[in-house]
Amino acid sequence: MKGNIHSRGAAFLWDESFLWGLAAFRALKANGLQFGLLRCDDVKRGALAGYSLLFVPGGWASNKLKALGPEGALAVREFVEAGGNYFGICGGAGLATAEGLGLLPVARRPLKERVPSLSGRVRSRLISHPIWGSGEKQHEEFHIWWPSQFVVSGENTRVLAEFDGPTEDTFSSDIKAAGIKDWTSLEQSYGLNLDPAKMHGDPLAVEGQYGRGNVLASLIHFDTPDDAAGRAVLGNIWRYLGGTASGATAETEALRAGRRCAALLGPIEELMAFGLENSLWSPRGWIIQWRRGVRGLEYATLYEMAKELAAMANGAPDTRLDELSQRLGMFCRKAKALLTMEKAALSSGEALSYSSAPSPEMKALREELFSSSKSHGGEFKKILDIADNLLFETLE
Repeated sequence: MKGNIHSRGAAFLWDESFLWGLAAFRALKANGLQFGLLRCDDVKRGALAGYSLLFVPGGWASNKLKALGPEGALAVREFVEAGGNYFGICGGAGLATAEGLGLLPVARRPLKERVPSLSGRVRSRLISHPIWGSGEKQHEEFHIWWPSQFVVSGENTRVLAEFDGPTEDTFSSDIKAAGIKDWTSLEQSYGLNLDPAKMHGDPLAVEGQYGRGNVLASLIHFDTPDDAAGRAVLGNIWRYLGGTASGATAETEALRAGRRCAALLGPIEELMAFGLENSLWSPRGWIIQWRRGVRGLEYATLYEMAKELAAMANGAPDTRLDELSQRLGMFCRKAKALLTMEKAALSSGEALSYSSAPSPEMKALREELFSSSKSHGGEFKKILDIADNLLFETLE
């Protein structure tokens, strides 16, 4: 274990993680791993004192950095420099890079050079390290979910895993990667890099020192639901970096149902069913696979957060849960209209993307619901923030 000057185990930084924070919360609980939930404002007030590990799950790294602000960013750096440890997954890993908190001499590959839309289970080449457990495994299959790509520039940063290739479960954008022989024409059509071979040998997990603390940044989602291999490594990392485990597992699935739960879940369940029926997305294990140009991840995020809140509806503040139900209902009605337009465009051969809309009506509705950003915005972000605050208070 590195940097053991603290004794309270792990802190879990909740803000700006949403679906990924919820997935990580469930994975840690299911693994019997202990932690305390913190907001960025808590970090600014010195709440990291006494912890041995700060864990930051996935999400947009830039949004996390903004939420921390200069004061929170300084608090994290001082925590690690003094001997605290840092573990970030995907967006949390990006937060540790030179473009974020500067904890590691690692940059993110320029967007034009990346394969930006790779997801699913991939082959990884492992470099000997305690986090992989007993026995000298050289390869393992783990999950990645649309990660950035790392470029390691410092001599004191150690690569722990490298990308070794796709599996039968790997998608590049909405294309199943297995069996594709001609990526060139597809890349020309999509206007972006798609060939997984362009990631061969890229770092998937790295480790380095910042002051007296240890920093582990992983593009692999060891917190992916129903991933036994990832779950085992997650426990190893927790213990390696000074987290604690209770030995008992816990589940956070639905416990209660009622009128308020139905009001919250009904609209988003109908929207998810509408997307399935109209072939705008399809089931993919714990998540969905959506068609290019459709905001599938955003809808899936709202669905998972609503399910978790519905499970705890009796303990949530009434007024905000009612407000959330009303806003989500209106959002879903407008989203259904947007999806209808997008389906028609796709059926007519239009190539949709986040930044292109074939009609002024579609553009206006997209702006209202999501803004023009690929990151979180519009009415979606307002709903997300209400749900996120309720979840934090209830799960805490």
